Amino acid sequence: MEKQEKLKKQLLDHFTAQLHIPEAELQELEKTADLESFELGLITTGKISEEGIAKAKANIFNLPYILLSDQKISAEIIDILPSELAENYQMVVFGKERDVIDIGLVDPTNLKAKEAADFVAREKNFKIKYHIVSKASFNRIFYQYGNLKSEVGEALKIAKDKFGGTESILDDKMERIIKSAPISKMVSVILKHAVESHASDVHIEPTQEDTRVRYRVDGKLQTSLVLPRYVHAAIVSRIKVMSNLKIDETRIPQDGRIRLNISGINIDFRVSTLPLYNQEKVVMRILDSSGGVSTWEDLGFDRRNLESMRKNISKPHGMFLVTGPTGSGKSTTLYAALQILNKEQVNIVTLEDPVEYYLKGVNQSQVRPEVKFTFASGLRSILRQDPDIIMVGEIRDAETAELAIHASLTGHIVLSTLHTNDAFGAIPRLIDMKIEPFLIASTLNVVIAQRLVRTICSHCKERVDLPESLRKEMEDIFKSIPTQNLPKGVTVEKIDVMYRGKGCSYCANSGYRGRVAIAEVLEINDEIKDTINSGFRISTIKEMFIKQGMLSLKQSGLVKAIEGKTSAEEIIAVTKD
Repeated sequence: MEKQEKLKKQLLDHFTAQLHIPEAELQELEKTADLESFELGLITTGKISEEGIAKAKANIFNLPYILLSDQKISAEIIDILPSELAENYQMVVFGKERDVIDIGLVDPTNLKAKEAADFVAREKNFKIKYHIVSKASFNRIFYQYGNLKSEVGEALKIAKDKFGGTESILDDKMERIIKSAPISKMVSVILKHAVESHASDVHIEPTQEDTRVRYRVDGKLQTSLVLPRYVHAAIVSRIKVMSNLKIDETRIPQDGRIRLNISGINIDFRVSTLPLYNQEKVVMRILDSSGGVSTWEDLGFDRRNLESMRKNISKPHGMFLVTGPTGSGKSTTLYAALQILNKEQVNIVTLEDPVEYYLKGVNQSQVRPEVKFTFASGLRSILRQDPDIIMVGEIRDAETAELAIHASLTGHIVLSTLHTNDAFGAIPRLIDMKIEPFLIASTLNVVIAQRLVRTICSHCKERVDLPESLRKEMEDIFKSIPTQNLPKGVTVEKIDVMYRGKGCSYCANSGYRGRVAIAEVLEINDEIKDTINSGFRISTIKEMFIKQGMLSLKQSGLVKAIEGKTSAEEIIAVTKD
């Protein structure tokens, strides 16, 4: 720890002199608990990159710095260090010339890492040349250790040799097989690679000839593995055992949960089984809460939207609504709001289906329709729990809507979601649920419509001319933005040149890595309240929305494309009517 503290001080001195960052700002960063948090704080200043920190370390320790990008390292070289050792000490072998190996270190203060590397090198008669690399460089090379198909293939071969290659034989020996090493390894490897691929969901589904494993990465499903059909029942049963579900119940859907420690991080998997024609399908949602709940800034809301959201979440009562289709990040936005509101002085109670992330200090409850504990009945019970703030996972019916409005009217802050295409659709949707317009006007504070768009991979990002096929649509969207609502520096000339990811090993050749929110935020001010009371018209509300200086989903998306955060193609695909 002393060495890490010393390095923090050295980095402080380096960046104070080099980048003219105010000393007070850096001194505040110095108080962070560990080196990793300190480095993250440096990056969030916006003036220092991850590679910049690696270069500074190289300068301080008088070691060469290297950027490891897309190069493919041969198995012979990368396997000089066992993967467990590489992962534990954050170091990789990336080169070899005669008897000298090149090792990239993320943390040069870690003496145990050097001791371990020196020991391996002596055993194999190698000398070491150390380099400083960033965490991103390390990850790109470390990812080459494990190959999903080869790892599962080894287990599959053992399973076939041990148990035979037909479904009937497997069924006869099911109890023994699901506990066997090859089946256990197959499941653990599938889940491990899903986490390493930054997947949000894992689908294990039977087809006529085989079993398909698909990962949902950045909102898109992609086939990662195809297995022979005879292992399907064993894999499903193994997952059921891990999630405490009934193995012999294959006629009805079941839900469960698994917690695993993968690469030192606790990961939750929400498991759902569904009976199909002659087999069961399993879908697992990956819930990684190790990094804490995302903030609105993390999600990518722009400055003007953030100001409006913060203003309305701080009101003493009223409704805070988020709308959008499934998978648009609504729950994440609400969790971020709860983090802002979560104080010792308030009682927060949630009603969710299901509870995705556990929040310290928040009373979270999961609906169970099978025992008649629904959103409506649960909301009645919550109101007897002396709440200050209530989060209802979704307003699905008139009864829940009426209770939520009533709670808002009686001095509570109510956060919830609706399934509508845009922010303007929330009001007629509530009217359809038999809520009186004057009640909507009295209780609704803000409506946020959002989508998640894929962000361009920072490692293979390049400027490109806007395709002619998209030019007219982009220009039409741009022309619909009033000049006074345009963010600073955004002009029509900037539409001509956009960005894309050409594809690399870091983004699995997709050109995208991660997602960011685009949003329209409708603030229910006095003018809009009068309009709702006097007879709701969407066209009038839209005019007032423009007067507020806000951007629609398409307009918000276009600005992010011009800024180089996403592509024009992605915006068109995500915001199409």
